[in-house]
Amino acid sequence: MKLSKGWLATIIIVAVILIDQIVKIWVKTNFFYGEEYVITDWFRLYFIENNGMAFGFEFGSKLILTWFRIIAVGLFIYYIYRIRCRTDIPTGFMACIALITAGAAGNVIDCIFYGLIFDAPAFPYTATLFPPDGGYGTIFNGRVVDMLYFPLVEWNWPEWMPWVGGNHFVFFQPIFNIADAALSVGVIVLILFYSRHLSGNALKITDDKEETPKADE
Repeated sequence: MKLSKGWLATIIIVAVILIDQIVKIWVKTNFFYGEEYVITDWFRLYFIENNGMAFGFEFGSKLILTWFRIIAVGLFIYYIYRIRCRTDIPTGFMACIALITAGAAGNVIDCIFYGLIFDAPAFPYTATLFPPDGGYGTIFNGRVVDMLYFPLVEWNWPEWMPWVGGNHFVFFQPIFNIADAALSVGVIVLILFYSRHLSGNALKITDDKEETPKADE
């Protein structure tokens, strides 16, 4: 039996959120803040937290950002529900929307609940899940947990170079999480392979029973 687009989107969203939260909770309760575990020269686990958007970028008010994420997730879920039966929507397009939804939702969970369910002990102690004395913050003021670090290449700039001479350069520096990765992959694949579905009738929310031409998947 072929899996429907609606069920595919549901499975992707649930799976990404579960994996993302399991990894975050494991890192939060087993790493002290700033701890690094080297897996290879180009892949490490490095525990940090941030108040901002994906890859640690900061943007505006924390509370406004959290509510923006909640509204965005709700709109994406509504959009998936309305287009789940449309035959002109490719399966890959639906998978990308599901990845974006899951990525946004994964970080929303951190922002809403982590301040309530985790403490923030000083170095070198690790956080406790559901501490008896309460969490480090209030609802909607949790910090997003990041841990994936890929310093693919690094070098020291020659001293004679202007502005950057003598500085150490690392590519790729951002530290992120699985939710960030899912969101980024969804957006990139959507733009590269489904850009024609980002405008016109493909984005129009139509009645689920409307007959439309079948698209290539």
